[in-house]
Amino acid sequence: MKNIKLGALPAVERPRQPRLSSLHMMARTAPETLLRNGIDPAPLMLGNDTLGDCTAAGLGNHIRATSALAGYSVEVRDIDAIRFYAQSTGYRVGDPATDCGGVEADVLTFAGRNGFTLREQVLYPVWGTVDPTDLNGMRLVMASLGPAYLGVQLAIADQAPGVWDTTTPGDQTPGSWGGHCLLAWAYEGIGEQDLVTLITWGGLRQATWRWVRSRIMECHGLAWRQLMPANGHMSGADWQTLVEANAAYLSGTS
Repeated sequence: MKNIKLGALPAVERPRQPRLSSLHMMARTAPETLLRNGIDPAPLMLGNDTLGDCTAAGLGNHIRATSALAGYSVEVRDIDAIRFYAQSTGYRVGDPATDCGGVEADVLTFAGRNGFTLREQVLYPVWGTVDPTDLNGMRLVMASLGPAYLGVQLAIADQAPGVWDTTTPGDQTPGSWGGHCLLAWAYEGIGEQDLVTLITWGGLRQATWRWVRSRIMECHGLAWRQLMPANGHMSGADWQTLVEANAAYLSGTS
């Protein structure tokens, strides 16, 4: 196994954090397939081989994937992800004792308020949470906004190579390995054995939907103000609703 680190702390829902349930797009039935074989999200490790910065690496790779859906590429460097990790979690660069991971809701809150700083620009997301048991909602996020930003509880059995599945020999207890942040990018179908393509650790990994159902602890949809939308499935009304919900949350008035 190549050098990889975990780093998603247990899911926490902050008071009044944005949710996607009120958006018109969430009332639909998700497509039965979401194939992106011709689109390279160009994922990068972004420090997640030496640091538990998966929450920051996930955001950096979300930027990369969003731009790929629009037909171009945005540069995200290791230094950008590590800087953001330090800013959003309290990690102090060079001090391993402070490399303790991040809470996804808090990382997203920091990004919405302060942005994700790149070499030449600062990108600001708006975001909302989806019930992690609502796989149709997750698929709608993937089809309408781009990759879903997930927190999962990995099992020791997930250390084995190949497709992640609940039938892999070994300890299948969710969380027995630890928490991790990754992105759900595409899927071949919606059956329990159908494959989902995930973005993690600088590459693509496949898992079954039954594995996703077993491991997921949180799901968020996000869109970047300067890159939004990656495709045309989110209406202007939904965009405005999401922007207003984020503004109210950050101001404490929601």
